[in-house]
Amino acid sequence: MSDDRRIWTVSELTARLKEILEAQFPAFWVEGEISNFRLSNAGHAYFTLKDETAQLRAVLFKSKMRRVRFEPQDGLHVLAFGGLDLYAQRGEYQLVVELLEPKGLGALQLAFEQLKARLAAEGLFDAERKRPLPRFPRKLGIVTSPTGAAIRDILQIISRRFADLHIVIAPVRVQGEEAPREIVGGIQDLNRLGDLDVIIVARGGGSLEDLWAFNDETVARAIAGSKVPVISAVGHETDVTIADFVADLRAPTPSGAAELVVEEKQAVAEWLGDLYARLRRSLSQRILRQRERVEFLARRRVLTDPARPLRDLQRRLDELTARLAAGLAVGHREARHRALLATNSLLSHTPLARISSGAALLDQLDGRLHAGIGRRMERARDSLRTRVGQLDSLSPLAVLRRGYSLTRLPGGAIVRSARQVGPGSDVEVLLHEGTLGCRVTEARERDDRPQV
Repeated sequence: MSDDRRIWTVSELTARLKEILEAQFPAFWVEGEISNFRLSNAGHAYFTLKDETAQLRAVLFKSKMRRVRFEPQDGLHVLAFGGLDLYAQRGEYQLVVELLEPKGLGALQLAFEQLKARLAAEGLFDAERKRPLPRFPRKLGIVTSPTGAAIRDILQIISRRFADLHIVIAPVRVQGEEAPREIVGGIQDLNRLGDLDVIIVARGGGSLEDLWAFNDETVARAIAGSKVPVISAVGHETDVTIADFVADLRAPTPSGAAELVVEEKQAVAEWLGDLYARLRRSLSQRILRQRERVEFLARRRVLTDPARPLRDLQRRLDELTARLAAGLAVGHREARHRALLATNSLLSHTPLARISSGAALLDQLDGRLHAGIGRRMERARDSLRTRVGQLDSLSPLAVLRRGYSLTRLPGGAIVRSARQVGPGSDVEVLLHEGTLGCRVTEARERDDRPQV
């Protein structure tokens, strides 16, 4: 049996599907939410468009990224225009995006809000970094189109208010793709001059697309980095650009910027005239006060009677002379008294006086020493007699004098009990005067004999 089945290779099938997809979906709009957004090293953007039930891979090549005004990011709802393509190596289909727009909000408006938020977070809009304008600038720089209405309005206002101001114009394009680069270059060129007092960045009115060069990030950073204070005067009073937020001062219109920078010549002249009048009044009042002081001094007696100060000085001199003489007399008496005291002190310290005084003191001390020794010896004798009496009253010999005796064994031990001896024992009886050698004939523990 013959086999008439058609067998496809993977490459053939993929190529066929690629032809069908590209033929059926060459260009269309698709709506979805961006997720998994990433930029490759080559500058191409890869992301996924999704809704509640499905998702579609998409790619936005670098060459098309230049046409996207805003910054794509995850969670942003967008409209994408492009065609389907099948990537054969992976067998995946994806949307090749040609245009990308935010859903609901315009692309330019979204880009404006994104840049505004980012620069505000960096502090470029902070009031602390705003610089004041000089009141009387001598040299003004203007970055604008040399053929636009803005430069004509600025020059007209300046010529009417103060024509002597030195003006340097940096001609640039203020609309189109090259405008941001030229505006940045104009600001940098004016900064390099080094002697400008203020710079005006100006443009006439227009649509959001017309004014877009002043919403460019490079222009905003050039204004923020300027060493010279910058006034933003872009569009009409209702127009707002990123340059307005970054500049040191925002003017509602280019004509308004000229009025802010240059004081009206008549107003300056009136101000100077007012200062001159105030100066004259101040000087007149000061001269009047000095004249009154001179007249007051002229009426003082020190000027009408010049000899009076001399007479007062003479009396003062006499008083001081008398006080000096009295002081000298008192000082003389005090000095003489001090000399007498010193003489007596010296006489009392001569060798003879000191020897005599020492001899008298020695005799006095010698007498006191002998008297003290005698008293001490007497006290010692009395103490000795007292101690001897106490010892004598405690001595056994004193007991013997009262008629008692002391019995001792031959070995010298004192007999205190009849049990210590027996009949026939030899004992020694110690009397007050002399001793007796005795032999015991009887020993009784108690004496029953009647007392005599």
